[in-house]
Amino acid sequence: MARTKNRIAIELDSPIEIDADGVAIPDDDETTEVAETITSLHFRKMKVKDTLVAEEEKSELKSGYLLFARLAGVDVSVIEELDVEDLEKISEVMPQFMGKSAALTLAEAQTRAKEAAVERAMGKAKQPQSTGES
Repeated sequence: MARTKNRIAIELDSPIEIDADGVAIPDDDETTEVAETITSLHFRKMKVKDTLVAEEEKSELKSGYLLFARLAGVDVSVIEELDVEDLEKISEVMPQFMGKSAALTLAEAQTRAKEAAVERAMGKAKQPQSTGES
């Protein structure tokens, strides 16, 4: 991780492939031509105008992704394609580049997202398995 006063670079453990329009290519897409592979994201320090990027977004989690994308200068699909370890790495260092209230909102949204993921996983685990027998 390289850092200057107004920028921070975070190396990705799992690179993201993007198409010619800068949109992330999902792992299961084998037909789209890869224009570039992103191996690190370079975030700039947050400005007040950045808080407006997700003003209409209802999901706090998606708002955080939109903010990360804006600060890194990438399409939001790049953030959505990050693996969990890379997102956690980014989430650990970004609060120092954001104001206190933005960092708190981000932390709360991440906590709720993790809780929801656990609940979904537990719900799937509790569903009875079909044996296929009649």
